[in-house]
Amino acid sequence: MSATTVQKSAQPDPADPADPVAAPQLVRRGRRGLAATLASHGILTVASLIALFPIAWLLFLSLGPDKDDYLHPGRIWDKMTFDNYAFVLQHTNFFDWMKSSLIVSLGTTVIGVMVAATTGYAVSRMRFPGYRKFMWVLLVTQMFPIAVLIVPMYEILSDLRLIDSYLGLVLVYCSTAVPYCAWLLKGYFDTIPFEIDEAGRVDGLTPFGTFARLILPLAKPGLAVAAFYSFITAFGEVAFASTFMLSDTKYTFAVGLQSFVSEHDAQRNLMAATAVLVAIPVSAFFYLVQKNLVAGLTAGGTKG
Repeated sequence: MSATTVQKSAQPDPADPADPVAAPQLVRRGRRGLAATLASHGILTVASLIALFPIAWLLFLSLGPDKDDYLHPGRIWDKMTFDNYAFVLQHTNFFDWMKSSLIVSLGTTVIGVMVAATTGYAVSRMRFPGYRKFMWVLLVTQMFPIAVLIVPMYEILSDLRLIDSYLGLVLVYCSTAVPYCAWLLKGYFDTIPFEIDEAGRVDGLTPFGTFARLILPLAKPGLAVAAFYSFITAFGEVAFASTFMLSDTKYTFAVGLQSFVSEHDAQRNLMAATAVLVAIPVSAFFYLVQKNLVAGLTAGGTKG
């Protein structure tokens, strides 16, 4: 009886790391190679430097003592000084501008977010006649340029005796911030389950009680985005503020910066120093709301 032997075919074992002819392991889905990781980090680094360069350049120019140093920035290295900041804080209406800017910006934020939140919630939850057309009307109001709106708004504020008043400027800014914020918050409220409203009514809450005690705490990210948008809109606006505010002590920062540039002179070193100081309140406000900004910007994009 002859013995037969069966030889196995010499096939590499992919699972054997010691096998010299083992097939290379497949890269798991979702994992990037070293080259892709380095490329993405390089692109992000370049983008960050591009975004930070104007800020760093403004800070650098603010340290030059002469108004024409921006023409020869290399000379600033040998004569850096903080005299520009001292002059702005001591010999200009900087603190009056700050007071006016904070009053107008915070007033616009509080009133604008309250109106936008109630508007967005009403359209999201209630089905009243014309609710769809109402939101489109809000959207249409954003189509008109500021140059067209200045004259009729000036006449309205003049009739109400609100020219050169903080309240008048706050109402003007709310007219531009509320439509966008209402759309933003309406989309965010759509992501909150309707069962929460029903649970509140079962517990005996009124519609406003449900909105204030149950919905608003869940809508903090959306409210943070709306508040930041309203604050930035009012803080950096120039056209309305320069038209409706007549007193030097009621100028906002954006209007006050124009005082450093005239037809025959431009004190750009002082303007740069003031611009750096102006960025401090905005940065502080951003720090307060930044935890909820990312969630608020993305949550309202889908409904689910």
